[in-house]
Amino acid sequence: MDYVVTALREHPELAIFLTLAVGFFLGRLRIGSFSLGTVVGTLLAGVLIGQLDIDVPPIVKAVFFDLFLFTTGYKVGPQFFRGLRRDVLPQLAVTVVLCVTCLLSAWVAARVLGYDVGTAAGLLAGAFTESTVIGTAADAINRLDIPAAEKTALVNNIPVAYAVTYLIGTAFIVWFLPTVGPRLMGVNLRDEGRKLQEQMAGGEELEPGVQSAFQQFTVRAYRVTSDRFVNRSVAEVEARPRDIRAFICRVRHDGEIVEPEPTTVIHTNDVVAVMTRTETLTARGIEIGPEVDDQALLDFPREFVDVVVTNRALVGKTLRELAALDMARGVFLRKLVRVGQPMPFTPETRIDRGDVLSLVGARRDVERATKAIGYADRETVATDMIFVGLGIFLGGLVGLLTVTVGGLPITLTASGGALIMGLVFGWLRAVRPTFGRIPEAARWVFDTVGLTVFVGVVGLAAGPSFVSGLQKSGLSLLLVGLVVAVLPHTTAILFGRYVLRMNPLILLGACSGAGTVTAALRALEEEAQSKLPALGYTVPYAVGNILLTAWGPVIVALMR
Repeated sequence: MDYVVTALREHPELAIFLTLAVGFFLGRLRIGSFSLGTVVGTLLAGVLIGQLDIDVPPIVKAVFFDLFLFTTGYKVGPQFFRGLRRDVLPQLAVTVVLCVTCLLSAWVAARVLGYDVGTAAGLLAGAFTESTVIGTAADAINRLDIPAAEKTALVNNIPVAYAVTYLIGTAFIVWFLPTVGPRLMGVNLRDEGRKLQEQMAGGEELEPGVQSAFQQFTVRAYRVTSDRFVNRSVAEVEARPRDIRAFICRVRHDGEIVEPEPTTVIHTNDVVAVMTRTETLTARGIEIGPEVDDQALLDFPREFVDVVVTNRALVGKTLRELAALDMARGVFLRKLVRVGQPMPFTPETRIDRGDVLSLVGARRDVERATKAIGYADRETVATDMIFVGLGIFLGGLVGLLTVTVGGLPITLTASGGALIMGLVFGWLRAVRPTFGRIPEAARWVFDTVGLTVFVGVVGLAAGPSFVSGLQKSGLSLLLVGLVVAVLPHTTAILFGRYVLRMNPLILLGACSGAGTVTAALRALEEEAQSKLPALGYTVPYAVGNILLTAWGPVIVALMR
């Protein structure tokens, strides 16, 4: 054991990796449906291992925290700027009300109970499950003109308050929004969800490498015998009936396979390969003529591809309007993803820049649509590190600038600047997709590992003082954390429902996004038996991440 302790003290990088291993293990343990999550698990692991008095250079957590914040901004950038548009002003207003109430309630509670700056910041971070506040508040404390020992004590109090209030904040809000939220508005979530659920067609998430045996869109071969289709062009055939999107992908005429154009004429006994929804072919395919087995005709490349929307001319259009364009011929939408969230959609759903459309169709049709919509987000393992490095550098320069407001010096800090530049660079990536690619796997490393390394190092540093801090203020923090977590959500629900007259499901989704509680969104969807709450989640999530992160230095300034 002495050998292990000595190794950890002399080589703190080993302590970091041990903290990650133990933290991820703790985070994955489940009691019923509840789990700590990797962030809290890693923090507790760091506190436990930190009892060995391990000194980790501060630069380590700064590097990983900057990576995490830049990636956060990169992911939500397109939706953050979308929040400035008029059609989402109600969601934006609810987000601002909730986030401002978060700040004020934490500040008032800390003042009334006499908490120090570090405890106040930890209360804010934990009650609203916003781990980034730990870093931005700590940076702000380290810039204060106070003795170094006092800075260390204040910074070490942040994870103590965070660990205590995070558990109550997360668990209670996940229960509160789908259970108490509807009662505050006098509605039933399932009834509200049922009103629109029949129109919803959002994709379902499956395990990696697992696909549903049901094929939503399929292609079959029919011999043309009906007079309704004989001697008509492909365009005329596809236009009937108007309420169904079905396309002729190939034609066998006089034994030869033809790649049809809209002007191609269909003759008696031609065999056509028709692609549309499976249920449509099952119900109405026989209207064309008898189904035949023609493997050669059906043996053409069908492509599945995710396409990122960047074409300005398409932004704001409904899916119905997109389907009417020539570029959409032969192409079907399987799934719509916005800021990483699968979205329910109807023909009236409007497209936003940065949306990911999962398309399926014959390869030539999909490639035509892809060029018109934006770019194909095909898998790659390469990350544009020029883009990442330059973004964090420029963001740091911006973040170090100080602005005095009401006599209070406020700065974003270098980490906050990385978040802001991540927003800008994420938006640039959506507009000009020729550079700045960060694959999903790399994003996971920057995001999850970046945050957990930072939190783990915080736990290692706070370990020796954690127990005494918990004994000093643990019980009061539990009660205050509960009140501070619930009050902003209650205020936002009442404001959104009775002042803005928002749809209950959209409003509750907006609250889960503004409070950055993704688990609450899942609970809402389960209770409503609908994906509809996700429609209110994305913009508030993007804006809420920014505002709550910015509150770190603000609450330090207010407390001082």
